[in-house]
Amino acid sequence: MTDQGTGTRVPFDEDCGEGLDEGFGQSLVEGMGRRLDEEDGAGCTGYVAEGFEEVADAFRTNLRERGDTGAAVCVYHRGAPVVDLVGGCFRRDSVQVIRSASKGVVAVLAHVLAQRGDLDFDMPVAEVWPEFGQEGKGRIPVRWLFTHQAGVTALDRGLTVEDILGWAPAAQAVAAQRPNWEPGTAHGYHDLTYGWLTGEVLRRLTGRTVGALVRRELAEPLGLDLWIGLPPEVRPRLTKTLPAPPPSAELRDDRQAKALREALADPGSFAHKALLNPDIFDVEHTSAYLSAEVPAANGVSDARSLARLYAAVVGEVDGVRLLSDDAVRAAATEQARGVDRVVGYFRRYATGFMLPDPTRPMGGLDTACFGHYGMGGSVAFADPEHTLGFGYTTVQDQAHVGADPRSRSLAEAAWRCAARRAPA
Repeated sequence: MTDQGTGTRVPFDEDCGEGLDEGFGQSLVEGMGRRLDEEDGAGCTGYVAEGFEEVADAFRTNLRERGDTGAAVCVYHRGAPVVDLVGGCFRRDSVQVIRSASKGVVAVLAHVLAQRGDLDFDMPVAEVWPEFGQEGKGRIPVRWLFTHQAGVTALDRGLTVEDILGWAPAAQAVAAQRPNWEPGTAHGYHDLTYGWLTGEVLRRLTGRTVGALVRRELAEPLGLDLWIGLPPEVRPRLTKTLPAPPPSAELRDDRQAKALREALADPGSFAHKALLNPDIFDVEHTSAYLSAEVPAANGVSDARSLARLYAAVVGEVDGVRLLSDDAVRAAATEQARGVDRVVGYFRRYATGFMLPDPTRPMGGLDTACFGHYGMGGSVAFADPEHTLGFGYTTVQDQAHVGADPRSRSLAEAAWRCAARRAPA
């Protein structure tokens, strides 16, 4: 890793029980960056480049005041790490399940393959996956699987955990499903089905599973801790997600939150069939689930790897550039906007990525950011305008329907710092 400016390394807090690994920050330049206060009880450690201290301030506030019991944030700017912090119970080598932030990883992979000519987003899915053409789905293009417009999200068939771990039963279920609405006329979050829909297309095109492709095309070239299908030897590094505390009175009274809770309680609703078929949260830390490939939800990574990944999407990182400028523009172009038919509130989608909206603002509503959130808190995104890559992971679930103040404060601070930095 290289740095473009001066910075400081912050010693590891002894409460976490670990020391900095020998290689950490060796190529980062010590100097005028801000040193976090070891006596403030925040328990932060890591590196902050000069000009990005505002991100460290927000991170420390999250740990002290916003309930972050363990978290990590990393920011890349112009191809170099400028923030790399962990705090609370996180260790330097902690990884965790990133839930729906996995969808963004699959999207990056798909755009890499499309740039190479191995994937055509506009070809009919049934051309490569004939079984998918059932129930009037023969003309649905691959793109609509990524933009949540295919209408194959609320399955009539109930799935078991065993079904989703075995891949084939889940893929067969989505292939047989009648669309929930006229494809292309609306959008609704394809929560779990996103992974089987996109993953089966990629498997049929390449002969490899999504997990194998992620390792070959993304993780290995960039040296990332990133898996869909976790190897057993990495399991000891996994930090389990903690349940969300009881919702605040404000959240209990929130109109959107109420509507979503009511929908989830209705077995006939799109939300219930899409988000709770099956309910995976009781098994997401089991060996069987972690070793399987559930591309919409069971990616495992850390903030450092997610930031590095998105940085390499919009710029060069240690000699690796994943997408050209033209490919980035195509990837980040808005494809759908409006009220999402599953979650019930406004969202914007590009091809495989979320775009900033009031509940998922990334660097800000008026920015060029694109990426993906994971339920409970994690988020990773890129901003091509400022060649920014951002990753945040947290062990502490929070039940936010609106923008999570933890990730929002970090992301907006990172964007402001990058916008203020002098041109290279």
